[in-house]
Amino acid sequence: MRTIRSSKLKSRLLLSLPLALLAATPLFAQTYVVGRTVDGQPDLQGLWTNDTITPIERPASMEGRAFLSEDEIASMEAGLAERREFSDNNIVVEVGGNIGGYNQIWLDSGDTVLSTGQTSMIVEPANGRAPIREEAAARRDYGFANVENHYVNHTVWDRCITRGVPGSMLPAGYNNAYRFIQTEDSFTIIHEMIHDVRVIPLKKDTHIDSKVKLWMGDSVAHWENDTLVVETTNYNDRGMIASSSAGGRLKGIPVSEDLHVVERFTRVSEGTIMWEARVTDPENYTEPFTIAMPLTQDDEYVMYEYACHEGNYAIPNILRAGRANDAD
Repeated sequence: MRTIRSSKLKSRLLLSLPLALLAATPLFAQTYVVGRTVDGQPDLQGLWTNDTITPIERPASMEGRAFLSEDEIASMEAGLAERREFSDNNIVVEVGGNIGGYNQIWLDSGDTVLSTGQTSMIVEPANGRAPIREEAAARRDYGFANVENHYVNHTVWDRCITRGVPGSMLPAGYNNAYRFIQTEDSFTIIHEMIHDVRVIPLKKDTHIDSKVKLWMGDSVAHWENDTLVVETTNYNDRGMIASSSAGGRLKGIPVSEDLHVVERFTRVSEGTIMWEARVTDPENYTEPFTIAMPLTQDDEYVMYEYACHEGNYAIPNILRAGRANDAD
């Protein structure tokens, strides 16, 4: 990430703790006192980013290891820079070949691992991998195998609808910025990707009627000391946790109406918020799992409108190609 390389030493002091507990550890409490808004709330406001090369699930090569060493971090980041420079300067496409996507000048997927040095964004269960049910994986695979046959087989991101909760907080290939705005009775997140806006009430005690199902669910929030805890329910069953390639095998896994997400936002330094999401969905996962990562403040980042639907020819073109294949 852009501005917190100098914080790695502090992070190394905490490697013996589960990442989900980092925000609550006394080590942070002793070194940083969070500022307050005019209403007296812990101040989480600002523009935050989470672009990173840390994968959402722990790679097999890192099995049994929750954190990287400093040497491994340096090697990974140097290797990535070299590969990107080579690929951008040596683009050769044979006749009839796949021209691929944009080169790196158009992307912003990050060039460093997370400042905590964690080997994956998923920190629980201990293996750093999502406990996906076979039935859910089969639904994912069916959807991707049939993108030419129906628009519902595309991700909700491809369709410019929403990335959902907590999917809208996960890093992607670009547009990894989030503006937090607080008032006395609401906490608002403006997402750069899809230009989504999520308004979370701070003075609502109960969820809406269970018969009402929403793309981003219904959120109820409260403060636990200096941590903002957001509980979200009332989802429809048409979304997914991860919708971009950065989600790996999680991309395209469906959600059910029983999805339940608990997020925690804790400011642990002037430039860092620890974000955590506990995901429970018995229909699609064999057990709950936790995603956690630092968000980095970057006031120099400029967030532009993401006009997703305008010019989105991908879906009709893919469906049109399918009909052409049918005709052949």
